[in-house]
Amino acid sequence: MAEILTLRGGAAFSPTRLSRLTESARIALPRLKSLAAEHWYFIELARSLAAQELDRIKDLLSAHPATDALAAGTIIERGTAFTADLRGSLDAEQRAQLLPLLHDRMTESVLDSADAAQALFHHYPPQPLRSVAVVARGRAALVEANGELGLALSEDEIDYLVDAFARAGRDPTDVELMMFAQANSEHCRHKIFNADWIIDGVARDETLFGMIRETHRRNPGGTVVAYSDNAAIIEGARARSFYAGADGIYGYREEQTHILAKVETHNHPTAISPFPGAATGSGGEIRDEGATGRGSKPKAGLCGFSVSNLKIPGFVQPWETDYGKPERIASALQIMIDGPLGAAAFNNEFGRPNLAGYFRTYEQEVQGEVRGYHKPIMIAGGIGSILAAHSHKANFAPGTLLIQFGGPGMLIGLGGGAASSMTTGTNAADLDFASVQRGNPEIQRRAQEVIDRCWQMGSPRRDGCEPGDGNPILSIHDVGAGGLSNALPELAHGAGCGARFELRAVPNEEPGMSPLEIWCNEAQERYVLAIAPQRLPEFRDLCERERCPFAVLGEATGDGRLVVADRHFANNAVDMDMEVLLGKPPRMTRNVASRGRHLPPFDVTELDLREAAHRVLRMPSVASKNFLVTIGDRSVGGLTARDQMIGPWQVPVADCAVTTMSFEGYRGEAFAMGERTPLALLDAPASGRMAIGEAITNIAAADIDDLSLVKLSANWMAPAGHRGADVDLFETVKAVALEFCPQIGVSIPVGKDSLSMRTTWKENGADKQVIAPLSLIISAFAPVQDVRRTVTPQLVVEKGLETDLLLIDLGQGKNRLGGSALAQVCNATGEHATDADPRLLKAFFAAIRRLRREGMLLAYHDRADGGLFATVCEMAFASHCGVSLNLDTVCYDPMMNDVDGMERRPEIVKGRLSDRVFAGLFSEELGAVVQIRREHRSSAMDVLREAGLSGCTHFVGSMNDADEIRVWRNAKPLLSEKRAELWRIWSETSYRIARLRDDADCVQQEFDHLLDADDPGLTLQASFDPADDVAVPFINSGIRPRIAILREQGVNGQVEMAAAFERAGFAPYDVHMTDLQNGRVKLGDFHGLAACGGF
Repeated sequence: MAEILTLRGGAAFSPTRLSRLTESARIALPRLKSLAAEHWYFIELARSLAAQELDRIKDLLSAHPATDALAAGTIIERGTAFTADLRGSLDAEQRAQLLPLLHDRMTESVLDSADAAQALFHHYPPQPLRSVAVVARGRAALVEANGELGLALSEDEIDYLVDAFARAGRDPTDVELMMFAQANSEHCRHKIFNADWIIDGVARDETLFGMIRETHRRNPGGTVVAYSDNAAIIEGARARSFYAGADGIYGYREEQTHILAKVETHNHPTAISPFPGAATGSGGEIRDEGATGRGSKPKAGLCGFSVSNLKIPGFVQPWETDYGKPERIASALQIMIDGPLGAAAFNNEFGRPNLAGYFRTYEQEVQGEVRGYHKPIMIAGGIGSILAAHSHKANFAPGTLLIQFGGPGMLIGLGGGAASSMTTGTNAADLDFASVQRGNPEIQRRAQEVIDRCWQMGSPRRDGCEPGDGNPILSIHDVGAGGLSNALPELAHGAGCGARFELRAVPNEEPGMSPLEIWCNEAQERYVLAIAPQRLPEFRDLCERERCPFAVLGEATGDGRLVVADRHFANNAVDMDMEVLLGKPPRMTRNVASRGRHLPPFDVTELDLREAAHRVLRMPSVASKNFLVTIGDRSVGGLTARDQMIGPWQVPVADCAVTTMSFEGYRGEAFAMGERTPLALLDAPASGRMAIGEAITNIAAADIDDLSLVKLSANWMAPAGHRGADVDLFETVKAVALEFCPQIGVSIPVGKDSLSMRTTWKENGADKQVIAPLSLIISAFAPVQDVRRTVTPQLVVEKGLETDLLLIDLGQGKNRLGGSALAQVCNATGEHATDADPRLLKAFFAAIRRLRREGMLLAYHDRADGGLFATVCEMAFASHCGVSLNLDTVCYDPMMNDVDGMERRPEIVKGRLSDRVFAGLFSEELGAVVQIRREHRSSAMDVLREAGLSGCTHFVGSMNDADEIRVWRNAKPLLSEKRAELWRIWSETSYRIARLRDDADCVQQEFDHLLDADDPGLTLQASFDPADDVAVPFINSGIRPRIAILREQGVNGQVEMAAAFERAGFAPYDVHMTDLQNGRVKLGDFHGLAACGGF
């Protein structure tokens, strides 16, 4: 038996996190006094250690507990030892309540003593292959396996497989069945979007995906790749990319560089385990970008969440009711505490800034049903860059090597593709849990460094003087849903090849796994690629330098078959035709019926304006998103031009995110989001048009040449099969794809669907369900001409400067309140949804562009959640100034133009006047508030008149010196409140969530600081002239000092560090620690070194 060395480490948690954990444990165990936690290290030694080696181990573990290995054959496991101070011992029931709070049962084991650590190093024998007795038992055997394995096969698919294996004359293996289920799940194959439709008895000619494709067919310009790869590719421009060449010297290369765009969902995993679910959602989307074309580079991300009501303890809002939830899923509040942390942690550790997003809560009873997001929406998306020459995957021939690189296989995330395609609550709890992956962003960073080195080999050398050596990657895919069982067949099938693999060549952390578990697990941070055999030595060198594990798993064949051999058991885990797996299984037909709507009107006549304003500002979709923003590193990579935070006081109200294409020049990319999901319960097609409209009015803040350059990602969520939901989906896709997008000249080259948005459970013997509305989440992407021209909501406040605020109302005075934040906080829906006019939207975009280019726009903010009131408040918050808002033209009613008459008989007009005030303030019709100089009023109106927008443009206010938000109507004050007090109300929801998550004292100090009227914010007071080149005296010899940009695995900030040194006059070199260890580089060759940041 091997010797096990046990060492005690330091504290496992910060005081704040330990305090939170203790509070949670005390709920399960009230007599718990305190809880302590420290790390312990268990080391399986291949041989005895000398005293000096033991001391070195102790030093290493103290400095870097995540050390992988100390010597060949040495394995380290880190555990957390908990000490509970309580009266008496734990009984079995208390232990069962406490342990789930203290460990993740997917990745951690519970040991009762340090001696039990021996079990950690037990080497289990491989589990054997299983077959399903279809030959002997027929269809019944497959039906049974379908339930047991959680395959989610339809009746047609079961018949298809029974027929296929009957013709083959053999039983299918469990590996083949799981592989087929994942590859053909709704998650992977999008069966509903490719289905035939019969609506109200009438067959329709269109498919959903066919209609989406029509947007690209009608407007293909500016799109390089649509629908055929892991991400869309948008036409970019020539840019001076900065990276290290084969000689290690960083430099600029002039290259045609395109833009990647991708948006994914990870709804099911986030419902089950919010932190890992959201983390791996972001990780998977990052891999999609890196695995586009022949390899590319992720640049910046976005993230969004839709959940049911939060019900924050001590802060439950009047519109929130407690309908309950199933035990197997997390609460909305827990999702919003842990989920954003998971997404931020992955982005931070990988080294990608997260710059945009959205957050909505919704849960209401509508037409006798509870509609909401017990199954949440978790959106993960982003942009990246790719060389034009690498935009398309290359075909490859039989004999090409098929390789996995990145992390090892583990028993994590089994059956995720099928599980996510099922209604939450219909799958077994253990299968739901098993389908959630766990993330390791650091090893994904290593894999991305390998990808970067590969595509950089395919570009010209510095300054275009020398040809590149050629990118060794012919084709690449990320490993996502279905694991290798989906990724490797896709890789081979994409080149028209078959493939043969050796199962035992798969890097595997758990040798005891069965063939099914090895081939189908969804362990993260893995990619598969194809390279020519002669390029293997180069690729091996790249992987070894980056410490990135890789393995040759097999090769492409010309026979069209997929064979997975298992040398351990001397059999084949898979042996089937590719066409059976990825051909054309039975096509789905959706035979569905419409559903009528009968919704009561929203009566505002009895509402108190002040109370309504406060409720709306606390509504999560309106309120500050500070708690979602501050957890992310928004500057890593060095290319962020516009993040969420605006102005000296860093208020999170930006309309869009903007990045630069390079460290030199001002071209860039912009992206923004839009969603209006509550509207779908009133008018589903209108909700789709409004989502696109919001995304466009957001991204209009950036300097984009033309609306046709904006490309959309459409993420569709729906409770397919629920009464009326399928028709709503079909009609919304039709309205968006065949009508609205062609009318405004934009296309949808990328998207995703998640169509099992229902949660069902039993509670006290009663059946319960929460059904999500049809939810279209739009993300807009576009190339930017000049990142410096981005307009923000920060009002320009200068002494002597006279300005006006204009509302451009694309709703043309309709001011509908159906589905608005005001309706939601009053537990109402309303009858009439806001809607978008394509002609006005297109004219609006062009007019804003012209106003910006002609220097007339000082500030810009779109009107969305919370309406005009929230829009103006956010502009005031970002600017630390008061605003006076005049509603006369917004609320004008020709039937009520006798002000004196109103004063004499107010009871006659009170209701109608109240309706118009509330509608004017809180309607969420499309539009924007812009600030212009008073001297530009006439010129600005000329621009708007030429665009056909003068009739829906209103002068609505200006700034005041009282630092108050004032609302006026007919020269009478309706509302007057201190800007700082409203800012606190708007910030309170974020503050309450942050208190539950972060250090409570720090959060309280930050919240109280909002009242400090003398806070100058972030102000630049340089003690030097930035234009002075202080390096000149030191480098006037013309020889740049050599600087080593030193990095190790986990480092992610080396490129911007090198760019800074290059700008300062140094010659930066890329130096990895493996270069020093292998003697390729010596530090003595440099004048200095810079150690870069990361995790």
